[in-house]
Amino acid sequence: MAKGYWASVYPAISDPERLTAYEKLAGPAVRAGGGRLLSRGGRVVAHEAGITQRVVLIEFDSFEQAVAAYESEAYQKALVALPVGVERDFRIIEGID
Repeated sequence: MAKGYWASVYPAISDPERLTAYEKLAGPAVRAGGGRLLSRGGRVVAHEAGITQRVVLIEFDSFEQAVAAYESEAYQKALVALPVGVERDFRIIEGID
């Protein structure tokens, strides 16, 4: 079974302190959904039209598990805390089996 991944890129974060409030809710929701944090805000070397700002990568045992974790009540509550000043490009991706 192919793994699932959440990939988020943050082109703009105008209020990093409010992002912390989201992270405090999102972390437990992701772990409860079976997610494992692989990368969060580490070094980035961007090419072409790449974005060097914050990148987050989370792995799940399956694509379906990744979708279910996003749709979970706990994660939806975390999304409400995501600050208005945060621009995010978020995707759920199916890995190669």
